Amino acid sequence: MPDPLPPAAAPAVRPSPRQAWWLALRPKTLSVSIAPVLVGSALAFAETAAWLAWPALLAALSAVLIQIGTNLYNDVADFERGADTPDRLGPPRATAMGWLPGAAVRRAAWLAFALAFLLGVALVVRGGWPIVAIGLASLAAGWAYTGGPRPIAYTPFGEGFVLAFFGLAAVGGSYYLQTLSLSPAALVAALMLGAFAAAVISVNNTRDLATDARAGKRTLAVHLGRVGMNRVFAAELALPFLLLPLLAALSGRGAWLALPGLAVLPAFRLCRRFRGEPPGPGFNALLAATACLQAIFAGLLGLGLVL
Repeated sequence: MPDPLPPAAAPAVRPSPRQAWWLALRPKTLSVSIAPVLVGSALAFAETAAWLAWPALLAALSAVLIQIGTNLYNDVADFERGADTPDRLGPPRATAMGWLPGAAVRRAAWLAFALAFLLGVALVVRGGWPIVAIGLASLAAGWAYTGGPRPIAYTPFGEGFVLAFFGLAAVGGSYYLQTLSLSPAALVAALMLGAFAAAVISVNNTRDLATDARAGKRTLAVHLGRVGMNRVFAAELALPFLLLPLLAALSGRGAWLALPGLAVLPAFRLCRRFRGEPPGPGFNALLAATACLQAIFAGLLGLGLVL
């Protein structure tokens, strides 16, 4: 996931190795991988009145490690492909700035993927072959996002990728680990969380629209332009709220699922801000706000499900 840290907040001088690694992890967006696990587990509890702590914890750790591996691999891969140029508007990247050797960043990415795989082996004991399929697909997608001959991040399918893996796979997989089944309510909740995650990518790609076009990245933003992305972003933020009545009906939680509606006004303000934000580093703060909005929505949704 992209890092929302604005350039002004980045160290003006060369950071220490520890600081450089911390920045390379892009910690401010890691909630995007935790929120779906929270919601999937909460929905399972709402429907079964039972909860297993260890599958939820291991699923959250595995999801975070896959996101970290994806972030690190993206850091080195974009530099090697020439996409991280001096005129990029996003925060400085550790490899491009020379803070960390590319080989070390790549090794760290593979280490994160390997640790996620090991945690996934433990989860297979609980979930069986469906978890094998979800885990291997997630690991492969984490690498393919910026790796391979045709990286997903260089195509118009980045938002769809994120919706699938940070929504359908993460929420559905977390729910399955609790119940060993998959319900229509889980699929609806997955679309909600996936839409927010896709919105984070939309902010990132809209910010980088001009530089991505020059670097040959054909993202959805490059294809649709700024006006088209205004509509995409608004739709991504609206979808979770529009699906709340359906989730309430399917889960039987009724009025409690009005709680996430408290985030409607911040979502509306964020859409208006996105529409009016001029091209530039201001989009970094927008990215942070979008990730924060997803975390707030997920927290309210989880609360509404378990009350």
